[in-house]
Amino acid sequence: MAVLTPKEIVEALDRFIVGQHKAKRAVAIALRNRWRRQQTPESIREDILPNNIIMIGPTGVGKTEIARRLANLANAPFLKVEATKFTEVGYVGRDVESMIRDLVSLAVHMVEQEHESLVWEMAEKTAEDKILDILFPVDKRESMDDVEKERVGKTRDKLKEMYYNGQFDDRFIEIEVQDSPGVGGISIMGPMGSGLDETSDFLNSAMSNLFGKKKKSKKVKVSEAKRILTEQEADKMVDKSKVTQEALFRVENDGIIFLDEIDKIAGNDTGRSADVSRQGVQRDLLPIVEGSTVNTRYGVVRTDHILFIAAGAFHMSKPSDLIPELQGRFPIRVELDSLSTEDFIKILTHPQNALIKQYQALLLTEGVELEVKENALKVIAEKATEVNDKTENIGARRLHTILTRILDDVMFNAPDTPKNIILDEKMVHENIDDIVTDVDLSRYIL
Repeated sequence: MAVLTPKEIVEALDRFIVGQHKAKRAVAIALRNRWRRQQTPESIREDILPNNIIMIGPTGVGKTEIARRLANLANAPFLKVEATKFTEVGYVGRDVESMIRDLVSLAVHMVEQEHESLVWEMAEKTAEDKILDILFPVDKRESMDDVEKERVGKTRDKLKEMYYNGQFDDRFIEIEVQDSPGVGGISIMGPMGSGLDETSDFLNSAMSNLFGKKKKSKKVKVSEAKRILTEQEADKMVDKSKVTQEALFRVENDGIIFLDEIDKIAGNDTGRSADVSRQGVQRDLLPIVEGSTVNTRYGVVRTDHILFIAAGAFHMSKPSDLIPELQGRFPIRVELDSLSTEDFIKILTHPQNALIKQYQALLLTEGVELEVKENALKVIAEKATEVNDKTENIGARRLHTILTRILDDVMFNAPDTPKNIILDEKMVHENIDDIVTDVDLSRYIL
């Protein structure tokens, strides 16, 4: 995990997210506490639990983005799940333990890629030798004299040079590849998330180990063979047991789960069946957040030190509508601010991945330079605020719909348009004024 101070974490988040300083501070402290826990004596380390967070705020203000960027900073296994997709145990649907299994699978894939990157050069070298052997088989008999060996070596060196220059890339060769997993494998039908998918994976893996992995011959271009063989060689060089061990450690100590739409499972005490079902999901979530053990295909995972960040708009409910036990497991509550016109102007230009920068990059691929005037930015931000006030408030996502509408003709005609396009106040008014004025039209188009 990258060792960043809370200030550095907030500064890094500022590069992508405008405002929301309270939420950034809360997640920065929570992340730093993961590192602090690792430095404490073992006698107390296990007792230090993460401070789970509930972020309260309307849609489009940066809740998901804060959690996602935080995970990238920490290089931690991160999973975003919708609380509404889970159902109470005993009903058809996903059980809450599936989120831990999904997190472990993501962590294994992440660690596997890291380990493969360490042996990638070696794997490329092995793949290169295999391809050259297929293209130009070498007689490796022991009776070759020194002169013949030298001649073969020189020929091989010339061929390598041609290979590096891509002169063989379009030539077809036949290579052995592994059959895609699951083809002809065992499939067990059952309710989604019931754990039978895990059983299926386990049985397919066991059968594969027992009878060996099936291989088949395939004709591909040399350029594609490079990638396939390099991936296969890298996969062979990676120690799977070490990957699994490291992945499980990362999940248990650095894992982050973002529980979105948690307000949708917060029911009032009305006794209706829907509320009973919501409370059932909360009761099932409780042991996972509290700390329990979950069986996965890679081994047993303890959830005690996984950081849970929940988020919701809480328009129709409030955090106190959650069952008391679950409320207690989310000690930190942060309210995110609604976005103002000034915030919208910053969102359009300041972040590293700002919307204007994205559209400029897209149009540059066609050789078109998009210049955006400051007065245009101000009008776009004002129109976004106006539409959000008149219709549903979807926060910064409104900017995306408005920009798409303004630049619709430009994006369509980009290959045939002049190479310099200026987006000014006049162009903004021409494209969206009539829609913004008509509230009913705004609901459908913006």
